Amino acid sequence: MTSQQLRIRTESGSGETGHGFDELGSLFDWLRREDALRGRVRVEHAPIARGEMGGGLDALVVAIGPGGVGAAAVGALIGALAAWFQHRRADLRITVTNENGRTVEVDGKRVDVPVLVEAVGRLLADGEAGGDGEAAGDGVGAPE
Repeated sequence: MTSQQLRIRTESGSGETGHGFDELGSLFDWLRREDALRGRVRVEHAPIARGEMGGGLDALVVAIGPGGVGAAAVGALIGALAAWFQHRRADLRITVTNENGRTVEVDGKRVDVPVLVEAVGRLLADGEAGGDGEAAGDGVGAPE
């Protein structure tokens, strides 16, 4: 496994992004508390628009290292996401994107941890293989 980055964005299930900024900040605080992720998560701000004092919170970037360190970080990330979702509103949705632009969408209404593990694993494998860059949406959740 080579070193990779995953980008995480949030939005409400209704498509409202304003609430997503607060949730993204909450997720950042949650991930920073994970020992295996310490120093691997950073905030990415949106570009500053004309007339604004600063850019809003746009995404979290999680650096996944190679080998056993990377495996521990992936495990910690998946576990933290699953636990964090248990404390959130049901209409929340996050999108995890790898460096090739492939995505996994996680819906707070039905987070299925084994499917989440598999989906993030596929994102990382695609990043190592140098995928074609076309985004593929993988919904992660239990069947309705």
